[in-house]
Amino acid sequence: MRAAGFVIHLARAERRRALVADLQRLSPVPVTVLAAVDGGLLDEAAVEAVYQPHDLLEPRYPFVISRGEIGCFLSHRKAWQAILDSGADAGLVFEDDVVIDPEVFPRAVEAALGWMGRGDWIEFQTRPVDGPVIHSVGAFRIVEPQVPPFRLSAQLIGAEAAARLLAVTERFDRPVDGVLQLLGVTEQRILCVEPSGVRDGTAAAGGTTIQAKGTPLLAELTKSWHRSAYRRAIRAHVAKARARMDQRDRRPLR
Repeated sequence: MRAAGFVIHLARAERRRALVADLQRLSPVPVTVLAAVDGGLLDEAAVEAVYQPHDLLEPRYPFVISRGEIGCFLSHRKAWQAILDSGADAGLVFEDDVVIDPEVFPRAVEAALGWMGRGDWIEFQTRPVDGPVIHSVGAFRIVEPQVPPFRLSAQLIGAEAAARLLAVTERFDRPVDGVLQLLGVTEQRILCVEPSGVRDGTAAAGGTTIQAKGTPLLAELTKSWHRSAYRRAIRAHVAKARARMDQRDRRPLR
């Protein structure tokens, strides 16, 4: 598998430039910097062209997403298109708040690339992930989590998977990692490498560039209730979709 590397970087996030430089230096795949879409600079027409809140996909997403989350989604779509434009079999895509372990991460990438196909999506999560082992090589395991986890810190995305996600996300109603949980919509299995060799560098880089802060207590309690209900709906959605996908194309342990 020939892979191209990309790091999504928001130009105004100056404190993250050192992390981007480290990714370019330490990544086992040569990395190109992709200019992130700044959601704060999008006009209403640009937002309305891609964002349809609440009623686009099932289960219904109960929240309105921020301009930052819209920009983040468009930035990942930009990376998926860059994979296709590169002609590579897969793309290694980083967000710009990622720190990689130079001893572990290259071996995790090697293990994933040696097994995956152009239709696979393999994530390197910042927290341990449990799930059935799909493949193992040495100390590394490729697992399929019960529910695809949040965070798109780093992923290996096969070219066919990138094309599939581009096709189903021309319009969206929730954050990008939320859409990736909708296996019934994307028909895309989400796998993870353990150990990943990746950790979150957000705090050291000045905090998030997406979420607003200072939500009132009552609003936060209401949001928490909706979030719990939504998570239950997602678990049911994923279980139903995976059962159908298992009949179609589960790959045996090799």
